[in-house]
Amino acid sequence: MLVLFETAAGYAIFKVLDESKLQEVDSLWKEFETPEKANKVVKLKHFEKFQDTTEALAAATAMTEGKMGKSLKKVLKKVVAKEAHEQLAISDAKLGGVIKEKLNLSCVHSPAVAELMRGIRTQMESLITGLPPREISAMSLGLAHSLSRYKLKFSPDKVDTMIVQAISLLDDLDKELNNYIMRCREWYGWHFPEVGKIITDNLAYCKSVRKIGARTNVATTDLSEHLPEEVEAEVKLAAEISMGTEVSEEDIGNIMHLCDQVIEITEYRTQLYDYLKNRMMAIAPNLTVMVGELVGARLISHAGSLLNLAKHPASTVQILGAEKALFRALKTRRDTPKYGLIYHASLVGQTSAKNKGKIRRISGTGKAMAKSDKYQHKSDVKVYDPSGDSTLPSVSKKRKFEEVEEEEVATPVTVKTKKPKKEPVEEPEASTAAEETPKKKKKKSKKAEEDVKEEEEEATVSPTEESSKKKKKKKKVKEEEGD
Repeated sequence: MLVLFETAAGYAIFKVLDESKLQEVDSLWKEFETPEKANKVVKLKHFEKFQDTTEALAAATAMTEGKMGKSLKKVLKKVVAKEAHEQLAISDAKLGGVIKEKLNLSCVHSPAVAELMRGIRTQMESLITGLPPREISAMSLGLAHSLSRYKLKFSPDKVDTMIVQAISLLDDLDKELNNYIMRCREWYGWHFPEVGKIITDNLAYCKSVRKIGARTNVATTDLSEHLPEEVEAEVKLAAEISMGTEVSEEDIGNIMHLCDQVIEITEYRTQLYDYLKNRMMAIAPNLTVMVGELVGARLISHAGSLLNLAKHPASTVQILGAEKALFRALKTRRDTPKYGLIYHASLVGQTSAKNKGKIRRISGTGKAMAKSDKYQHKSDVKVYDPSGDSTLPSVSKKRKFEEVEEEEVATPVTVKTKKPKKEPVEEPEASTAAEETPKKKKKKSKKAEEDVKEEEEEATVSPTEESSKKKKKKKKVKEEEGD
């Protein structure tokens, strides 16, 4: 069995003299207690020295990433290819897979191999001849410095360090600006309190105070650069009837200096925000589009790095920034918080209170709806439509007076006549009622029904037919009287 051993000075390949000793893993360290014992277990077969620190750095970088460098490939082809039937002991299993794939060599990685490597490292000075201890230590120190400098310079985890620092500084600037502006308003408010209610914008307030100075200068000061005309007129009017106290020129000078500080910090904060916005779009464009620059930067800063944030599950990202509330809820056995820093994102703010804290899933039909078609530019020329200008209807709904009269003549008028109320009939005496025969009662009831029918027919008959019916009615009455 052959052993590949990496050092800061170069690659060393050893030959295992007694492979049976590798089976006793727990007692293998005893075989490397002295240089004499170590030489009986392994023997140096080939040593490939690095030419300079650059080559050593390239080899070490390739080893840490599990890749096979040029120098290692050259050594393996030169030495191991002659004894292709031998197994090669490797300290890194990932590197062994690469060697087996490219050079078709059987590689071994086991606890016994790890213990063997540890024993070779303890007796490296006696096993590798021609390298004094001082030279090996100097090479190891130089390689360690070069490797750490390379990792700091090209580490992908440290690209977002600028974002972490920028968002932290931005939050600090906001706190300081709030304190400065509050102090400025309160300080100048003793001299001119009315202007604080008139000018609500903090930056415009500080610039106006910086230009006005004492309250007596308001009438002669032009504030059109910082304020609209209406606000400027209101400030000048308030200065004439102000209830503020008189202050000295030294006090005004200190207030002016504080206003200068507020203006400078505000301008720097604007510049820092633009820088942060550009860095977020370059490093984390997807996160920026989803939650915005500030919320995305705060999530990265809270997680430590963009890589750490990407490794977090959705439930952890949801409550980032609310750890105190989470642990308090777990300790008191109450409801856990729904969200942390992500609450300030527009997606969460725009949802209803019922859906906040929930994740929306897109089902099968929703995925088809979410897919966007390929963009094709179409030049459509739109023509102005004047029909929407007038609110009046295009065709008048008024009808002519003559048409209305013709319709009234054409349609027959149906007049419903109310049935005449029956007057209460006096009850005849018992003697007369008994004399009347039942035949007369039947005749009277039939006549009453015929009269009602005739009255209903008269209501729907035209005026020409009414006269003829009246004549017929009179004849019937005469005939009945004659009978």
